[in-house]
Amino acid sequence: MQNEVSLQSKSRLQDYEPIVGRSCIEELRMLSEQLAGRIVQNINSTFVGGGVAEILEHMVPLLNQLGVDARWDVIRGSDEFFEVTKKFHNALHGNAEKISKQDFALFSEVTQQNLEEVRFYGDILFVHDPQPVGLIARKKEIGRKWVWRCHIDVSNPDRKVWKFLRGFVVDYDAAVFSAPSFAQQLPIRQFMITPSIDPLSDKNRELDSGTIDAVLAGYGLTSDKPMIVQISRFDRLKDPLGVIEAFEMVKKSIDCQLVLAGGTATDDPESEEVLDEVRKRAEGNHDIHILLVPPESNVEINALQRAATIIMQKSLKEGFGLTISEALWKAKPVVAGAVGGIPLQIRNKLTGLLCHTVEGAAYALRQLLSNPEYARQLGQNGKEHVRQNFLITSHLKDYMLMFIALDQPSDIIHL
Repeated sequence: MQNEVSLQSKSRLQDYEPIVGRSCIEELRMLSEQLAGRIVQNINSTFVGGGVAEILEHMVPLLNQLGVDARWDVIRGSDEFFEVTKKFHNALHGNAEKISKQDFALFSEVTQQNLEEVRFYGDILFVHDPQPVGLIARKKEIGRKWVWRCHIDVSNPDRKVWKFLRGFVVDYDAAVFSAPSFAQQLPIRQFMITPSIDPLSDKNRELDSGTIDAVLAGYGLTSDKPMIVQISRFDRLKDPLGVIEAFEMVKKSIDCQLVLAGGTATDDPESEEVLDEVRKRAEGNHDIHILLVPPESNVEINALQRAATIIMQKSLKEGFGLTISEALWKAKPVVAGAVGGIPLQIRNKLTGLLCHTVEGAAYALRQLLSNPEYARQLGQNGKEHVRQNFLITSHLKDYMLMFIALDQPSDIIHL
C-alpha cells in the first residue's frame, strides 16, 4: 500500500508579504492560475529527515494555498535497500564505495515492488533523488510529464553508479539540478533551481530570548563563552571529526565551546555509526557538546543557531547545503567547506568564510572570534543574500515556471 502525507501549513501566503513584498506574492498567484486543474505528485523516499523532506513539508501546503493541487508520496524500502542507496549517494558525490552486482539487483528488486504498489495519479510526476528514480518505468504505460529532481552534486560521480542511474534519468521529460556545476550532459531538458528555506517555519522564525534560554538550559548549555555550532545529520561527508579537530586548534588560544547537533534519517542507516564515532572522539572534553536532536525539533535547532557565536558547516561533499541559508538568515557569521552548493550561498569574505582544510577552518574561526564587528557585518550581508535568493517564495516561482515550461516545445526553452 502507498504512503501519502497530508500537510497543513502554519503560514498563510500573505504572511510572507512583509518579507518579500506584495509584487512577489501577486506574481505567484498569476503563475498558479496557469496550473489550474493539474495534479503535481511529489515522490521521494522519506517523510522525515534531510533537506528534501523538509522542503516538501513547506512547499506542498503553499502550492495548495495558491490553488495548485500538489501532493506528496513516499516509496517503501528495507534497511538493506537504504544501505544500498546510501552507498549510491556517497558514490555520486565521488566517494569510493564497494558496490556489488547484488546491490544493483536489490535496487532493481525494490524498484519493481514500488512500481506495483505506488499509485500514479499526478499529471506531473516529480521524482526526487536516486531512491525512486526507477519509477520512470511506468511512463511508457501511463504517459504524463515526468521530472527528476536531483538534490545531489553529481559533477564527479562514480561512473558505474551514474551509468546505472542515467539509464533511468534519460527517460524523464526533464531533470532539475541545484547548480549548473552539479549537472551531467543529458539528452533531456535541464533546469537549474536552487533549494530554499521557509523564513516563517519553526526552524527559521524569530524567537524571543526566553525561548532560546530555555532550549539551552534543556540541553545543559550555557552562554558564558563563545559558542561554535554545527547542525547537520551525523554523516561522514559533514566531517564532524574535522570540526572537532579545528575547534581544538582554536581552543588553545581562545576560550570557547563547540556544539555538534543533529539527527538521523530513516534512509541513512550509516548515521548511527557516525554518531558513535563522534561521541568517542569528543569523550573527556567538557567544552564539546554532542546533541542528538530528534526529528521535528525545529524550534530547538532555531534556538541553537540563534545562540551561536559562529555557525559551521565543514562539509567534505555537499548537495546544496540548506543549513547555510538557515544560518545566514539568523544573521550569523558562517564558516563552511567550499563544496557543492555552499559557494552559491557564501561569497567568501562577503557573506561568510569558506575553507578547504581543517587548518583553514581553524584560521577562519580565530579571525571571527577575534573580530566581532567583522563577524557581525558578514552575518548581515548573508541575511540579505538569502532574502534575495534562497527563500521559499523564489523556489515556488521557479517550480511553477518549470511546470508551465513542460508544456512548451523543448526547442523554445532556453536554459
